[in-house]
Amino acid sequence: MAMWVFGYGSLLWNPGFEVAERVIGTLPGYARSFCMRSIHHRGTEDVPGLVLALDEDVGSACEGIALRVAEGHEDATLEYLRERELISSAYVEKNLQIRLTDGRDVVAVTYVIDEAHEQYCGGLPLEEQAHIIARAVGGRGPNTEYLYNTATHLSEVGLHDPALEWLHDRVKAIAP
Repeated sequence: MAMWVFGYGSLLWNPGFEVAERVIGTLPGYARSFCMRSIHHRGTEDVPGLVLALDEDVGSACEGIALRVAEGHEDATLEYLRERELISSAYVEKNLQIRLTDGRDVVAVTYVIDEAHEQYCGGLPLEEQAHIIARAVGGRGPNTEYLYNTATHLSEVGLHDPALEWLHDRVKAIAP
């Protein structure tokens, strides 16, 4: 059986594993937002950044990219993703059903936020998010780079996220 991974943030533009197929897909019951403080990749403990995570939200749906892992790379991919995504246990790994634009339903490894984790910060006003993103830098680079790359790749595949687009424009205006 094929292994799928749901990308809604940096996995869109930097999956880090062998991808055999990319298809736009929708995950019902979750909303994408900058609701996780980043203390490793896009910020530090002293100056945390923000990264995208999926908040459980019954009335929402998140559009992203379902990535089919190249055959024979499943174990290495899962090991890599766990090392990358579970660095601080703020994400929870789940196997969730994604509806692909071609009508298929697939089960995909998906990383969602643990709302009980200390890095969870759902509900921050967009203006506050913009100021945090504009100044934070972590082990994988500036928080602005993460925002800009994600917004660009969503746009390139035709996906519209109004909050992310607003943040992109606002951070461009205020970032040093």
